[in-house]
Amino acid sequence: MKKLNLSSAVLAFITLFSCNTEELQLNDLETSKTPDFRVQEFNNQSQRNPLYDTCIYVQLIAGQQYEAGQVTVDIEGDDLILKYSTHEDWVINATHLSIGNCGEQDIPTTGSGNPTIGRFEHGTTHSEGVNEVVYYVNRQALNDVYCFAAHAVVTGPNGEETAWAEGLDFGGNSWAMYVEATQSECYFSDEK
Repeated sequence: MKKLNLSSAVLAFITLFSCNTEELQLNDLETSKTPDFRVQEFNNQSQRNPLYDTCIYVQLIAGQQYEAGQVTVDIEGDDLILKYSTHEDWVINATHLSIGNCGEQDIPTTGSGNPTIGRFEHGTTHSEGVNEVVYYVNRQALNDVYCFAAHAVVTGPNGEETAWAEGLDFGGNSWAMYVEATQSECYFSDEK
């Protein structure tokens, strides 16, 4: 995995917070069940730093066949920063995130193994034209190895689609995916 150096981190921080953002308070979230996170929306995709290095990078797959964007994960202090970003011709209508310790059945699923996004801990609908959504999750509640399922409803050139962060198959009869990740791989050489 690529490592982020200090100058890139500073540039990414400045670029990230120079965008026009709308911070959502916990009471604005539709399905928020845990107090240790917050969400931000970004409408101005053109101001994002294209050179931003991330700890975890996976494609955001829409409709089983389109690369609509990406989902990235980084660590900043006590926060795990999980970011959904879409390509120029896609927007995000809603996001749903379930994150927890792998093997503890933390991601809600049906008896047949399909995820139940309506029961995910974090989720909300977004303003029109949103290209980026950032979740800040307290990483202290997670083991070193953790799993997350990042679902989105996106609109692209062919209309509205369901999207998932590319990863492992849930094992049910849907194409839904989850990602297994390791926090210790996200520490940069100057933080060890």
